[in-house]
Amino acid sequence: MTSTSAVFSALAPYGWDEAWDQAFAPYAADGLLPGRVVRVDRGQCDVVTAGGTVRADTEFVVPRDPMKVVCTGDWVAVDPAGDPRYVRAYLPRRTAFVRSTSSERSEGQILAANIDHAVIAVSLAVELDLGRVERFLALAWQSGAQPVVVLSKADLVPDPVTLAHLVQDVETSAPGVPVLPVSALYGDGLDAFVALVGSGTSVLLGQSGAGKSTLANALVGADVMDVQAARDVDGKGRHTTTTRNLLALPSGGVLIDTPGLRGVGLFDAEAGVGQVFSEIEELAESCRFHDCAHEAEPGCAVRSAVENGELPERRLVSYRKLVRENRWIVAKTDARLRSEIKKDWKRKGAQGRAAMEAKRGRWA
Repeated sequence: MTSTSAVFSALAPYGWDEAWDQAFAPYAADGLLPGRVVRVDRGQCDVVTAGGTVRADTEFVVPRDPMKVVCTGDWVAVDPAGDPRYVRAYLPRRTAFVRSTSSERSEGQILAANIDHAVIAVSLAVELDLGRVERFLALAWQSGAQPVVVLSKADLVPDPVTLAHLVQDVETSAPGVPVLPVSALYGDGLDAFVALVGSGTSVLLGQSGAGKSTLANALVGADVMDVQAARDVDGKGRHTTTTRNLLALPSGGVLIDTPGLRGVGLFDAEAGVGQVFSEIEELAESCRFHDCAHEAEPGCAVRSAVENGELPERRLVSYRKLVRENRWIVAKTDARLRSEIKKDWKRKGAQGRAAMEAKRGRWA
């Protein structure tokens, strides 16, 4: 049996602490070993334990709910020996980054568990898509982790004034979020990034070609992740990372690298959307109607802010889009909300018909 001190010594670099140790006590009493999942593929996973990394089968924890499958970043209880070895259970997650699946059913997919920072990599090799940044941020806030935006490939923007404007544009779309321009190629901005992720667990997210694998190699200090050049035509790259991998960083902290994400659908992220668009939520408190849609209602404080230049129109358009999408995802499993949405559609339809009738009356 591995001693408690040996467990702490071996697993502390991966985030093991007193709280995890206490949570694991019942499993330790059953003779099981603690470990952290560093990789999952095809029903099996690699688990780092006090005795080294072991390969284990997840057969005993394969529920119907995809939100409860074993995920990279989980702390698990594994058999002390055997061939094959099995994961018997995982400890309750502190945080989890979840997106919706591409299936017709309203299901979530967990990309990383027990994370402290959700790092969103955005390439400066292509034009900024602030709407996509806001979408990632909504999921990041919803996860319970602290979002961070890294503007990668900053060396491709040599003009400091232009770079400052790009940073400011992202900061406007990311209230309360650190925005760091970084060049992994030349090391610019890496010190600040290393200091930020030097404690706790960080997950690295973004599209293919965003430079995630290059950033991971820079943080680890070795070429642990394959890197391929992005296409010149659109800045996108191939999926150089095909699985989610957990890496202990030499400077401290843990990094989970992920494959490039083509889709980042929301999944029950109302609070996250509200956090991203906190200025709109604050303005909405002054609207005349509590259910104001910020479209054509009288006394709308949000529309007034747009008209007087205090709030960019683009922000309001993006907010509406994410709110509608999130409501639709939640409504798939919430009959009451589906009924409310249908009533809202009927009300707006009636308003539209009434407006058309009024116009016809003026033309007659």
